Amino acid sequence: MNSRLKTITLKTLKWIGISVASILLLLFLIPILFPGTLAEQVKAFANKKLQGELNFSEANLSFFNHFPSLTVTLDDFSLKGSKPFQNDTLIAAKEVAFGINLKRLIFDNQISIDEIYIDNSIVNVMVNEKGEANYNVYVSEEKEQEKDTVSNTSLRLDRIDISHCRLKYDDKSAKMLISAEDFNYLGKGNLDQSVFDLKTDAEIKNFDFIYNGEPYLQKKNVSAELITRINTNALTFAFQRNDLKINELPINFKGEFNILKSGYYIDVQVSSMGSNLKDLFTALPPEYVTWLESSKVKGDIDLLFMFKGRYDAATKRNPSISFDTRIADGYIEYKDAPFPTSDINLNFKAVLPELNTDSLIVKLDSLKFRVGKEFFKAYVETKGLDNMSVKANIKGNLDLENLDKALGLNNLDMKGKLSVNVESNGIYNADKRLFPKTKGRVLLKNAFLKTEYYPNPISDINLDINALNDNGNFNDTRISIKPAGFTFEGNPFKIDAVFKNLDDVDYDVRAKGVVDVGKIYKVFKQKDIDLTGYIKSDLRLKGRQSYATTGQYSKLDNSGTLQIRDIKATMASFPKSFFISEGSFVFDREKMNFNKFLATYGQSDFALNGKLINAINYLFEKRGTLHGDFRLDSKYVNVNEFMALESGNNDKQQPEIEAEKKTGTQESGVVVVPTNLDVFLTTNINKVTYDKFNLENVKGTVGVSKGQVLFKGTQLEIIGATLNLDGMYDDASAKKAGFDLRFRAKNFDVKRAFNEIEMFKELATSAGKAEGIISVDYKLNGELDGNMNPIYPSLEGGGVVSLNKIKIKGLKMFGSISDKTGSDGLNDPDLSRVDIKSTIKNNVIKIEKTRMNVSVFKLRFEGKTSFDGQLGLRMRLGLPPFGLIGIPIAITGTHENPKVKVFSKTTEAIPETQYGDKVIDDAKGNTTPAKTLIEKKEKSEEEKTDGNKDAKKEDGKTAAEKKPDEKKN
Repeated sequence: MNSRLKTITLKTLKWIGISVASILLLLFLIPILFPGTLAEQVKAFANKKLQGELNFSEANLSFFNHFPSLTVTLDDFSLKGSKPFQNDTLIAAKEVAFGINLKRLIFDNQISIDEIYIDNSIVNVMVNEKGEANYNVYVSEEKEQEKDTVSNTSLRLDRIDISHCRLKYDDKSAKMLISAEDFNYLGKGNLDQSVFDLKTDAEIKNFDFIYNGEPYLQKKNVSAELITRINTNALTFAFQRNDLKINELPINFKGEFNILKSGYYIDVQVSSMGSNLKDLFTALPPEYVTWLESSKVKGDIDLLFMFKGRYDAATKRNPSISFDTRIADGYIEYKDAPFPTSDINLNFKAVLPELNTDSLIVKLDSLKFRVGKEFFKAYVETKGLDNMSVKANIKGNLDLENLDKALGLNNLDMKGKLSVNVESNGIYNADKRLFPKTKGRVLLKNAFLKTEYYPNPISDINLDINALNDNGNFNDTRISIKPAGFTFEGNPFKIDAVFKNLDDVDYDVRAKGVVDVGKIYKVFKQKDIDLTGYIKSDLRLKGRQSYATTGQYSKLDNSGTLQIRDIKATMASFPKSFFISEGSFVFDREKMNFNKFLATYGQSDFALNGKLINAINYLFEKRGTLHGDFRLDSKYVNVNEFMALESGNNDKQQPEIEAEKKTGTQESGVVVVPTNLDVFLTTNINKVTYDKFNLENVKGTVGVSKGQVLFKGTQLEIIGATLNLDGMYDDASAKKAGFDLRFRAKNFDVKRAFNEIEMFKELATSAGKAEGIISVDYKLNGELDGNMNPIYPSLEGGGVVSLNKIKIKGLKMFGSISDKTGSDGLNDPDLSRVDIKSTIKNNVIKIEKTRMNVSVFKLRFEGKTSFDGQLGLRMRLGLPPFGLIGIPIAITGTHENPKVKVFSKTTEAIPETQYGDKVIDDAKGNTTPAKTLIEKKEKSEEEKTDGNKDAKKEDGKTAAEKKPDEKKN
């Protein structure tokens, strides 16, 4: 018995050993039997399925990378995105492995991919302002069938395993940014089916969600168990069972997301119902988690977020967003607080239909809480913005010190008694002069405020605001601030103000004191703004808004001074910092006089003296215009520093600028002119830098009026010559501007102008071969691009260029004429006392008939040339002695390669460039809509193909002959 058992045991072990050995042998042999086939097949399959650029350093086949799966591993994997992000990386990973179905490989000789493993990866999903995304790299079945490639590779995914991924989703069209650090994902499902359920387990160590520049979640731990139904044919995602957890806050996520040809459709609902208020604080920014450890928090909370609708940038369609929250029986008690904050109840709802802020609905249905025996309650409901419906009822009495201690506000210390009693009901519409019926008072007594940003407090804060409106119109509104004041750094500041009748504001304001704005700023620390300096005021402003507008200046009682010193302001919207070393504003009735106002901006310096008129009306009136007259003295002004999109300190624009750098489309922006100014400056500037050249001794009047810069009698020195300038500059947007100028310059060096002024180089291409003196009297209008460069097809104008003592050497056109006619005197001509009249339109310069003496010859020429360098000129070379006998000459080609035809008057038409809605169709300047030209071109191509002469003749008919009804339409 023992012998038999021993025999069976040995045989069993023998077969087990053989099996194990065979399996191990297969593990080593299969990669050898298929040395490069699997890797090549997978690569071919990927190139067939993906249209983005795919790269990897090497591929290897093994059972041991993801045992027991046989995997093809691509090391240093990268995949670039779809257009217009074809140069940006979509996915980069240390390794990407494709699992191979072993059964199909051995028995069917078919490579079937059923698993994907991605390790240590970076996924960068981007959507631009137009809604174009970089993830559309998958080749659809329809496109795939068009290809003739044959492959025995198939995709049947049962497992997607992503570990240690860094994911970023940046959607500029929706102003949404999502970042996930250490993202781990395991997805299972029959991914080869057109419709399948994907089961997901995911965990994110640090999750950030930012919308419209505001962070809503930061550095949160997120875990998720999800079931998502995916339809690959329609690219739809249905979220069926989605349980998430943000730190300790449970969240349910359901809905659907459909990717469309243009944009997407979304119907998503995120909720956390019946949760604990304490769990909510764990999902808030990290500083609240530390606060929570020292606090006792109780209460129930419901949260509901809905995002539903179609997004399509082309048709300007947007989804709608709504948010609801409810807190019941809330209780917060910070350690050692004398009283808790109890009986916290909140019902809040916000709805943003189609992301349209003019339709925004905010409803604070109720907010109630107690601090000891004191209470606060509020009801606020608003609809719209420009035509805002307002309902509000706010009441409360609070001891701010008790509230501070009860909530444990570590970064803020406050004291004082706050009393609020405000009721408001009605419509606010500035255009219709409507104001909600209001009766309210806000009283703050003996308050104290100190933040973590600055060691000393603002003390002795007293504020008594009363507002009253009985009939719902602007003219019945009365707002009084009596008294208001505070003490900061030992300097008291007080203000009393009364405003009546917002239709024609009756104001009475007294302000006196010193404010250190830099230290005040440090107390509140506003993002994207930095301020330093001092303001000292001793003002009395009393009168009516209409007194200034109707010229009743004697009724105004505006007097006093406002002095500023060492003010430095840095703002995200400006590339450089403003610095005002000193300035004194003296108020005298309707005038606000600037006395000794010294300022710098970057490298630029300004000394300003003058006055503003009607400044009070400008402050009160929404569409008011500020009038003024100043004298500006400066040693140096750098216009380049004022460009609207200069990167500088403008952090908000950095992502956009970086994206433009990648695509080579970066624009610095044009100079943007305010529309609510009517201010004129008499300038005396020693030097101005604009673009790449310098202007000197700039004198004359420059005005800013109705969004335009006006030049009147402006005189400046450029490249050693005096230039007189009249006209205007008008910005259309931050990246486009127009101008209409007349410039007159006498006796300037043509060679220096060609070398130093880019626009002159384009306008007068042949000037590079010339030396001598030129005078110009020219009118020109057109548009500038985002780099303040002229858009040449937009230019229109005309004038005279006068030549004086000009020598031209090496100009190919004159050299060719000399060679063709045997006239040596034309090769390097000396020109003097020649006036060349020309006009510019549609990228073409038209030269009027011009006569000149060149050596012993009398030359006459006219014709056209383009900014692209093409020539279409006709000449007559008058032979000595008196030029009675002339040789006709036609010049075509380009400036660099002129074609000279002697005894010919025929030139080629110079093509004129499309700009705006019209294009130039022929050399005579006739305009034809671009659509008509396209149709003509298509018909012409058809005629060439068919060779049908009758069809050509028919096409030669006018549109009126062929389709009279179309012409009428």
